[in-house]
Amino acid sequence: MRRYVIRRLVQAVGVLWAAYTLSFFILVLLPGDPVSAMAGAGADSAPVDPARLEALRHEYGFDQPVPLQYLNHLGHALIGDLGDSVATGRPVTQLITQALPQTLLLTASALTLAFVLGGGLALAATFSSRPGVRQLLLSLPPLGVSVPTFWIGLMLVQFFSFRNQWFPAFGNDGLKGLVLPAVTLAVPTGAQIALVLAKSLITTLDEPYIGTARAKGAGRRHVHLRHALRNASLPALTVAGLLVGQLMANAVVIETVFSRNGLGRVTQSAVNTQDIPVVQGVVVYGALVFVVVNLLVDLVYPALDPRIVLAPRRPVVAAA
Repeated sequence: MRRYVIRRLVQAVGVLWAAYTLSFFILVLLPGDPVSAMAGAGADSAPVDPARLEALRHEYGFDQPVPLQYLNHLGHALIGDLGDSVATGRPVTQLITQALPQTLLLTASALTLAFVLGGGLALAATFSSRPGVRQLLLSLPPLGVSVPTFWIGLMLVQFFSFRNQWFPAFGNDGLKGLVLPAVTLAVPTGAQIALVLAKSLITTLDEPYIGTARAKGAGRRHVHLRHALRNASLPALTVAGLLVGQLMANAVVIETVFSRNGLGRVTQSAVNTQDIPVVQGVVVYGALVFVVVNLLVDLVYPALDPRIVLAPRRPVVAAA
């Protein structure tokens, strides 16, 4: 188990390094000059002093060769220093840690709701003995996946906020302000979980050990929940871990739609001002959340399926 955890930690560090390196070179190679944008902010058509531009480039290290910039920034990142915002002058770590809790709260709420909606729908569809009801329920997840997330948000705001005024349309107004953004994110995520779980449950219910359990007199509900669901949930759990990255990306868009203070607003402002250190910091923090969640998912596997044996190099399934 120790080797397994160490190996997963090394992989997580590798993912973080790759995310940092790729984001650095992509952002540096993009056209545009963040120093010019910063110096010319609010100046309209007024010319920018070249001496001031050079001073700012030297201050933020943009006058150095790109490989040297990368090594300097990477060295500081290893000790938790992601630099200062070009637009505000504040430390990037401070900007992100202040905004991150709201985004994490929204993402966690949406993921929990997605599990409830997607898991409930898959269980109801596979448990139903009526072919028409089963087919109707199984047709809902593809519909939820195909509908754009921002369109769901706009429809929810139109009905629940503007027409009935049940929930606030914008802002971070406590729990009520969290409902509509969380539901907006949960619908497509829950639909993907329902697709995977329903298919896995249908396959698992045809396994020979399920027939053995039924032959021993186990009830239909008992077989469905105690025998089939446990094994069938592994693919859905894997997909949920991968969907965390998608949820974080969608949360940035949804925070903009609902005008919530979070990483979305920080990212939007950073992109508008070509604030490279902040954009890179958002990428690194997003990658950090992704690898931590997937590490937790990997550690849950052995608890769900005792057949999984942790071999020295890779997990294998023991022969029956």
